[in-house]
Amino acid sequence: MTRLAPDTDLWCRSFHPAPQAPSRLVCFPHAGGSASFYFPVSAQLSPGTDVIALQYPGRQDRRLEPCIEDIHQLADELHPVLRTLADRPLTFFGHSMGAVIAFEVARRLERDGEGPVHLFASGRRAPSRYRDEDVHERDDEGILTEIRAMSGTDSQVFASEEIVRMVLPALRSDYKAVETYRSEPGSVLRCPITALTGDSDPKTSIEEARAWQEHTSGVFDLQVFQGGHFYLSSRPGEVMKVLSAHLDALAAGA
Repeated sequence: MTRLAPDTDLWCRSFHPAPQAPSRLVCFPHAGGSASFYFPVSAQLSPGTDVIALQYPGRQDRRLEPCIEDIHQLADELHPVLRTLADRPLTFFGHSMGAVIAFEVARRLERDGEGPVHLFASGRRAPSRYRDEDVHERDDEGILTEIRAMSGTDSQVFASEEIVRMVLPALRSDYKAVETYRSEPGSVLRCPITALTGDSDPKTSIEEARAWQEHTSGVFDLQVFQGGHFYLSSRPGEVMKVLSAHLDALAAGA
């Protein structure tokens, strides 16, 4: 893995550097997730697209850093980092918690006149749609029960007490961040938004996903896949087809 410039190195992972690619795809992980979740995406899209996967504090090589429990703070810290990558057209892809972080960073970049050309918001209801959720207030077993129900992590991982101790702080902090998140009323991006969701996702109804349309003055599209909250793990080919169509069009217009 190639290390990036010092100002981006802490947050960004480039598994398959593509210095000649006409555009960049920036991937925002889900709650409890890490940059490595997007390694297969990077492998498949390189070298046609420069894929950057973000690494939040409190996990993997950043596990000794304090976790951040506020979406707006995460976006504020990522904003200057991603500005350094705006020398090429940026596409954002965020899953679950990552979708709202991507949305908030996009808002900040658009104020600079350097926003992404497209936001793919996956597995998350629109910023204006709220639910009363309290996973972050549960005990450790309550959080793990929630994660198992989402089928987002191999159950074998939880057989290791050491690994459980390592991931729980990040899980709890991430759930607090996303469950207490509130968007600024009337928040709208100029770039197009594509919402992607599983048809049986307990965390996001199809109507809640469609409500992303209220958050763009550009083109909106809704893509529904068979599956639950982590539909993209069971339908990677279908998701990559949607992403590739957009990235290929960008490359053709370069």
